[in-house]
Amino acid sequence: MRVIVAEDSAILRQGLVRLLADEGFEVPAHCGEPGPLLGLVDRYRPDAVLVDIRMPPTHTDEGLRAATAIRARHPHTGILLLSQYVETTATVRALADDGRGFGYLLKERVADADELARSLKQVAAGETVVDPDVVAHLMGGARGASALAELTARERDVLALMAQGRSNHAIAQALVIGAKTVESHVRSIFTKLGIDADAQDNRRVLAVLTYLREA
Repeated sequence: MRVIVAEDSAILRQGLVRLLADEGFEVPAHCGEPGPLLGLVDRYRPDAVLVDIRMPPTHTDEGLRAATAIRARHPHTGILLLSQYVETTATVRALADDGRGFGYLLKERVADADELARSLKQVAAGETVVDPDVVAHLMGGARGASALAELTARERDVLALMAQGRSNHAIAQALVIGAKTVESHVRSIFTKLGIDADAQDNRRVLAVLTYLREA
């Protein structure tokens, strides 16, 4: 699997390249600024791109805008955004309207090689992965008439794991509950958030993306 890395910190960038190589990924190119990124994607056609949201010169949303340009030109390339902070509004402007092959991880997660590798494989496969801390932030911000506020504590636990790309079986193991109980919670979440349980396009994280669009 081929991945391009865009991260302005040279130390972190080199560390990511080495980590990905150790995990069996091919990294044909990497860059420390957003300018060359689209051209590198045009040239190497990676399965996924790992992009820091805040890059030079202003360290605001340059990486995010580069990711948006990649999605416009290469809609089937998975994009995994990295951020040091929870930036839900910025994430919305980038890719929440099209959840295909979209991931959002906090930088503290990249030290976990297994989780990073799993997330990249999921976005490359067209799935969506949202950092559990981002999900927790969204849950904590749910107020008033927000449908998220109607979820029970257990449903919130299930949704947080769904957003990480976990299967029902994995959720059942993590929460030490039965698979049928997980299925019941999932149906309830879809119902409360007004999401068609038969919907396609990453329906297991549409609940989170729905709130991201409204953030």
